[in-house]
Amino acid sequence: MESLASTTLYLAIAACAVATMAYWAHTLGLGLVVRRLATPIGAGPAVASIERSDANGWAQVSGRFATFATWTALALLSVSLLARWQAVDHAPWSNMYEFTIAFATAILAFYAIFEQVYVARQGTGDRSRGLRSPRALGSVALPVVLTGLVVAALYFPSDVRPLVPALQNTDLLAIHVAAMILAYAALSVSFASGVLYLVQGAKNRFQRLPKSKLLDEIGYKSVALGFPLLAGGIALGAYWANSAWGRYWGWDPKESAALVTLLIYGVYLHMRGLRKWSGTRSSVVLVVGFGAVLFTYFVVNLWISGLHSYAGV
Repeated sequence: MESLASTTLYLAIAACAVATMAYWAHTLGLGLVVRRLATPIGAGPAVASIERSDANGWAQVSGRFATFATWTALALLSVSLLARWQAVDHAPWSNMYEFTIAFATAILAFYAIFEQVYVARQGTGDRSRGLRSPRALGSVALPVVLTGLVVAALYFPSDVRPLVPALQNTDLLAIHVAAMILAYAALSVSFASGVLYLVQGAKNRFQRLPKSKLLDEIGYKSVALGFPLLAGGIALGAYWANSAWGRYWGWDPKESAALVTLLIYGVYLHMRGLRKWSGTRSSVVLVVGFGAVLFTYFVVNLWISGLHSYAGV
């Protein structure tokens, strides 16, 4: 089973790399750039008209291919996780190697669902849907997934080790960590929408990116999904801490960092709901919030010692 887990992981990395390049090609219109470079100098307006008519077609084809590669990567990662589960005989998120793969799988799942919903919502009657497609979010989300998988494969040990005593309450641990993974994955979608909003601007600078209003909506809905998951995960962690260490909260670095992350997204929801914040200010908070997620995940786990030091690195 461990061999199957490793093989499907590397295949998933390859699929993610293909998807990343396809999303970039889709968002940047690289196929049209190549065609324009191959067009003879001095070509007439008829050629320019053909290029404009091809823009939608290229965007739709490259976008659909990127989506196919994303779902392929998601299927392969799911198989890898299930095989790892069988190999270690517990939920596969007890160290940095397993957690990173599970996190990447969850990001792909949330992103793919959001993409499916919003692409379908655009409908088939919108002639500009290829250029304004929500698939552009993949040009940010997929590189995050790919980077995480490559780091896990190259730097985190994958050997099967016995669980330390504090982690042997496997049912409660699995639920707590799963909630945190799902929360962080949902918030990664808000990060992608925030980055694209800052690039696009309120006045919709770029024709190839989704409109700013749609990006703002996706950012809000992904936080509305991720925030309660994060709050629930922290609450479950406190309950688990009491059974493992005899106290609900001890201001451990991981606990504190997770709480700060929760507060950042709480501020986002508060300011959006009561102060009617939206647009650039909200997008900046989304980017800062995901920075806190990465700090909690990488910096605290790898370089700050505490009771949560189970990185296995």
